[in-house]
Amino acid sequence: MDENLCEALSQACNECHLVGGCCFDARPPLSQERIDILLKNGVSADAVEFAGYKRLRLKPDGFCVLFQDGKCSIHSIKPETCVAGPFTFDMKGNILQIFIKRESICPMVRFLKANRKAFDGLFEASVERIMELVDKVPPEEMAEILKIDEPETDLVAEIKLKD
Repeated sequence: MDENLCEALSQACNECHLVGGCCFDARPPLSQERIDILLKNGVSADAVEFAGYKRLRLKPDGFCVLFQDGKCSIHSIKPETCVAGPFTFDMKGNILQIFIKRESICPMVRFLKANRKAFDGLFEASVERIMELVDKVPPEEMAEILKIDEPETDLVAEIKLKD
């Protein structure tokens, strides 16, 4: 993705983080590979919990355990669904459905809708990360992840996965 575009997206994300944004009540799923990356980079094993699937814990205030000083403390190595930002997913058989959160949930969506290049760049990166997660999480954990309700989203794509 273009460096200027990455900077613009980071700025939009940082502005939202002033109020917590998607880091509040966030329990992003983790593949074992992502856990290994986090641990190798100094994240404590206590930051990870298992409750049907491997995920990051919440602090008592309801924010992700890695949300510090108004921002993500592991921005460069954050979980796949955090990279995907306003894009989220569901599975229907071998169809990967990609949704975008509504502007009422994520202020970045307004920016993305006004800038097709930004939308397409983040969409492409998001789908890549989501597909990595889907590929690496054990099926029984993915079944638990797919039970999570994500209201206020709109379907933007359906991608047929290999059988």
